[in-house]
Amino acid sequence: MAPRTCALCHTARAMLKRPKTGQQICKDCFFYVFETEVHNTISDSKLFKPGDRVAIGASGGKDSTVLAYVMKALNERYKYGLDLFLLSIDEGITGYRDDSLETVKRNQQQYDMPLKILSYDELYGWTMDSIVAEVGRKNNCTFCGVFRRQALDRGAAMLGVDHIVTGHNADDIAETVLMNIMRGDIARLGRCTSIVTQGEDTIKRSKPFKYAYEKEIVMYAYFKKLDYFSTELHHRHIHSGEAFEIRDEVKATQKLQQTCKRCGYMSSNELCKACTLLEGLERGIAASGITERARKKLEAEGPTPDNLRTIPFFERPSGNPTVMVEGPS
Repeated sequence: MAPRTCALCHTARAMLKRPKTGQQICKDCFFYVFETEVHNTISDSKLFKPGDRVAIGASGGKDSTVLAYVMKALNERYKYGLDLFLLSIDEGITGYRDDSLETVKRNQQQYDMPLKILSYDELYGWTMDSIVAEVGRKNNCTFCGVFRRQALDRGAAMLGVDHIVTGHNADDIAETVLMNIMRGDIARLGRCTSIVTQGEDTIKRSKPFKYAYEKEIVMYAYFKKLDYFSTELHHRHIHSGEAFEIRDEVKATQKLQQTCKRCGYMSSNELCKACTLLEGLERGIAASGITERARKKLEAEGPTPDNLRTIPFFERPSGNPTVMVEGPS
């Protein structure tokens, strides 16, 4: 049987079957349609304006590596006029994050972008290794998720950027929809499919890969021979959550966002989740931010000590970087 020709250019030999459409196409056409769809997502959603300073959340994994490569290519091709930065969070996980950060440092050189690395140890005084030693493996994901989200905003504020982009793809969003349904988390279910999220006291975030399939991101990285840190891929269900709508009477029951009185970050309570978790760690009752029983035990021990280690006060970016970043050499 003669080799199939590409379904798009009808000239080159088909090298792959595209997961999103089932078309058998050549590598060059795959690169073109993948990049064009991301560009259409960016332009249709009006994600950027000329002069924006944009931080790419860089973990060294396939999603963020492809995102950095594609953002650089589209910025040059379509003249977005963006100043691009790489922003990495070092959670302090020996044998994992230290290795992936080496990939990010290579990406910095390959893509000619400034890089800022902000560590949990620098921001909170704790690494994930030390947190796991304190709380065990059962609840450590709670600490990592809360601390990471705030660390990204704080790193972006240090860079003076207007916008954070992350490599969350269609599969990630579908998984989040299903998780929020199972948990009955109405507040997150209402916003998890949004391509842009921003609170009054947080930096704008967006997902240029919102409609990109994870398999296609892997294929793009493979055929482009991109340098990324490979971790285990998990099978995920693909499902659209955009059809879900939260009724007005349910929205009315949700807590209003306010500012944490201790660190200035957004919160639905007087203290944000990160400050609550950090106080529990510092006072030796790490579960106080997770279980009601531990919270009551913490309250019974009296008011917060004056010398307690706290998170630096959060300030929105002024437009100019306030820290040095590593520039490509």
